[in-house]
Amino acid sequence: MSHQRQIRLGAFLQETGHHIAGWRLKDTDAGAAFSLQRHIELAQTAESGLFDLLFVADSFAVRGLQHPDALSRTARSVGLEPLTLLSALAATTSKIGLIGTATTTYSEPYTLARQFASLDHLSQGRAGWNLVTSNNESEALNFGRDTHAAHADRYERAEEFVAVVRGLWDSWEDDAFSLDKQSGRFFDPGKLHTLDHKDRHFAVKGPLNVARPPQGYPVLVQAGSSDTGRSLAARTAELVFTAQQNIEGAKAFYADIRSRAANYNRDPDEIRIMPGFLPIVGTSRQEAQEKFDELQALVDPVVGLATLSTTLGEADLSGYPLDGPLPDLPEANSSRSRRQLLVDAARAEGLTIRQLYLRVVPARGHRIAVGTASDIADELEAWFTDGAADGFNIMPASYPAGLVSFVDLVIPELQRRGLFRTEYEGSTLRDRLGLNRPVNQYAQRCE
Repeated sequence: MSHQRQIRLGAFLQETGHHIAGWRLKDTDAGAAFSLQRHIELAQTAESGLFDLLFVADSFAVRGLQHPDALSRTARSVGLEPLTLLSALAATTSKIGLIGTATTTYSEPYTLARQFASLDHLSQGRAGWNLVTSNNESEALNFGRDTHAAHADRYERAEEFVAVVRGLWDSWEDDAFSLDKQSGRFFDPGKLHTLDHKDRHFAVKGPLNVARPPQGYPVLVQAGSSDTGRSLAARTAELVFTAQQNIEGAKAFYADIRSRAANYNRDPDEIRIMPGFLPIVGTSRQEAQEKFDELQALVDPVVGLATLSTTLGEADLSGYPLDGPLPDLPEANSSRSRRQLLVDAARAEGLTIRQLYLRVVPARGHRIAVGTASDIADELEAWFTDGAADGFNIMPASYPAGLVSFVDLVIPELQRRGLFRTEYEGSTLRDRLGLNRPVNQYAQRCE
């Protein structure tokens, strides 16, 4: 194994691709959201490119229902439930990590701990949990609630949720199962631990009825970039996804997370920070730009405006001219960090509403890079070596073409520079990411 620090890469799966108009390209399967075979093909393509992980986002409600006409012009209305999908992909891949999103706001710790422990066993140690507190306010209406919980309350619940899940994952010590046919003892009862958790949000007795995950805990992922979200990530996360428009903002975020982690007595080197990155790769800069221009030309203004409104927390922009400035916006109870990122960009650059939605629809506030494989590698290398990232969550504009071009063109360039692996190392997702395996908290107390 090379001792040189290397870039980590995630493949962010999303229906037909991340650009809102990607589904309209002739080589895109518009019905990919319903197809296991299409997802298997993408997973195997990413694994052939030696990606560290696949990432599947999620929501417990259809996004964009406030704009039904616009929604009907996108491929964003449906998707597969992440844990079900990743369990299928566990059987059709052998190396790549499998990270699924699950909300702490509309889930229960026992169920979630069971699901991710099972996925970790089924995949032989490749599971990861992307912890979210839900930024889609419509989810509340699907769970018997009139309104979405307040931002601070969601994060308080999340903190307790994580503690319960970790406790449940430690229900069984690693060597609890003796499987001794001669004595008739299947497990050592002294190595089974009951949680007995009772606090403000949860009362969970335990123990979990799934053995301790192969990784100890599935890798814990967080993507909140608000002040509260950053604190939660610094306290709990091992992998942090973030949206950053430029290297300066990314460096500030990177330094902030590491500083906060140190303040919580965590080793900052036990956290991997991976900004989202949408690459448009061509064999020439002109070809890459033509690819991007084709996608942008396919953006319906109805879709562009609705996407921007939703990203800004369902801001009502209907009464404002598309070629005029972004108006002042009221507070929202959804994703605050992404919203602020866009508002700041609009103010700093004097962007019109149309220019801002054309900035949003490709990657929803994530970094976009258009160019040759060398151009893309230059930017990834600069962010990586200059303290802005440990790796990147790659967001192809369309599937399969965007992922295939990255694997075929950019991966070899990164390998040539010694920045990316040439073979998988270790056997688990933690091994790939260079993360330690957590010690069972009960076994630790007995030492």
